[in-house]
Amino acid sequence: MQFEVWAPQAERVTLQCDGVTRALERDPDRAGWWTGEAEASDGSRYGFAVDDGPVRPDPRSRRQPDGPDGLSALVDQARHEWRTQWSGRPLAGAVLYELHVGTYTREGTLDAAAERLPHLVELGVTHVELMPLAAFPGRHGWGYDGVAPWAVHEPYGGPQALKRFVDRAHALGLGVVLDVVHNHLGPSGNYLPVFGPYFTETHHTPWGAAINLDAPGSDEVRAYLLGSALAWLRDYRLDGLRLDAVHALADTRACHFLEELSSAVDALAAETGRPLFLIAESDLNDPRLITPRREGGLGLHAQWNDDFHHALHTALTGESQGYYADFARDSFAALAKTLTGGFFHDGTYSGFRGRGHGRPLDRSRLPAHRLLGYTQTHDQIGNRALGDRLAASLSPGLLACAAALTLTAPFTPMLFMGEEWAAGTPWQYFTDHTDPELAEAVRRGRRREFAAHGWAEEDVPDPQDPATRERSCLDWSEPEREPHARVLAWYRELIALRHATADLTDPDLADIKVAYDTQARWLAFRRGDVRVAVNLGKAPAAIPLGPRPARVLAAWDPVDVPGPDGLLHLPGESCVVLEQE
Repeated sequence: MQFEVWAPQAERVTLQCDGVTRALERDPDRAGWWTGEAEASDGSRYGFAVDDGPVRPDPRSRRQPDGPDGLSALVDQARHEWRTQWSGRPLAGAVLYELHVGTYTREGTLDAAAERLPHLVELGVTHVELMPLAAFPGRHGWGYDGVAPWAVHEPYGGPQALKRFVDRAHALGLGVVLDVVHNHLGPSGNYLPVFGPYFTETHHTPWGAAINLDAPGSDEVRAYLLGSALAWLRDYRLDGLRLDAVHALADTRACHFLEELSSAVDALAAETGRPLFLIAESDLNDPRLITPRREGGLGLHAQWNDDFHHALHTALTGESQGYYADFARDSFAALAKTLTGGFFHDGTYSGFRGRGHGRPLDRSRLPAHRLLGYTQTHDQIGNRALGDRLAASLSPGLLACAAALTLTAPFTPMLFMGEEWAAGTPWQYFTDHTDPELAEAVRRGRRREFAAHGWAEEDVPDPQDPATRERSCLDWSEPEREPHARVLAWYRELIALRHATADLTDPDLADIKVAYDTQARWLAFRRGDVRVAVNLGKAPAAIPLGPRPARVLAAWDPVDVPGPDGLLHLPGESCVVLEQE
């Protein structure tokens, strides 16, 4: 079997495979590459040593059976017999569900998560968005400290378990999206610098030296990340990728890495005959990110829209600290602006940043499904001191209003696991760092961060305590009892309505009309013949919808259609979806 590794600064590279060591030769056709042959098969353990240093795992390792510090293992990609003929599901019309494998079930494995997929089919979602699976040290963590971007985390079940999960999801009609991290690698178990200039001091990020996308040697680094992304889509038959924090990708080259990636993914989609898509996490509010390449954009297919979340969160909770301050000045006005314009910050002044932020989105060119809307995400829950969900502080009625706004808004909706039944479990920040010094630094840093905001250090959960992860696991007995069962039924009703009603998947942002009363705490919007109204106040509200005949499509509480005076009388902390002629 042929082995190869990129190590441009090495004088000598050796391969250790199944206990046998042999020297590799320079590849005469590819600068910096070393190659050689050895007898090997599926499961063979191997690694590379640079200049007689210790044996390290393959940077392109597909499996790390003993964790990122151990040897790599070969994976025969043809070993899995795919059982499902899958033609794919596009992003337009989708409803996504963000899922963390390690806490979706107490078992914390891909196989255990696959057993729960029928719940998502009954819920009505179309795609499962898995949080990062790249190998990282320890057993439990969020996944954003991955250090082997080509390998599936072994405690989750490894590569074969991911294929079984995808096969099962596809058999049930669910697409699968994977969260990948290109902007940094974790601090422990990261051996890429041993092999070459994967990082550069030219730019700095919150995690230290930046991934080398534009300095000398960056051609191969970009190829490394591109190859990883395509391997997830090709070898595991995934339907899309979510790209973590793309605003932290420092790249000054004329062709940005994201443009190169989107071009490669579109080419793979054409080759496979399946729709494939890229969803970015970005706080830049720059529509060029999701503008097609032929129109001068980077060509990504969608992005998370934090502005919608922030506006909705402040309207629901009244919170105004940190980045919520910009939205809390008039949260209903902010919510109305995002519903009609996509971004709240579209060149406006951001007090949180102390400068103007964002750029207007051209509603005539960009369809609304290119923005993802959500009430909760792993970030917005887990980065709170106690990891408390909205259900910890809001009534079921307000949670129902949040669901109505998210699932009938023009954006592609995304749920965070457990949200659909108002899960009572928190989702906290947890780690399992094997390096004691790193573990202590993370523990102290987390507590110091929240102490600065008024929290007592002893009240902030210890990320390294296994109980923190245990508390974050979903309680699957909750959906069977109230008030969780009622909330779950409401989510199912709204998602079914979205799928069945053409006006609710119309991508035209310019067609949406919004009315609101900040003092009375109600908001209503129109999409075609559909009217959505929410009352976030405790007192009943009289909402002017006009006298046209109407019928109720879905209602949290019993409600009558508007009478001759055109007023909708909506109970406090309640919502309704109507259709008017």
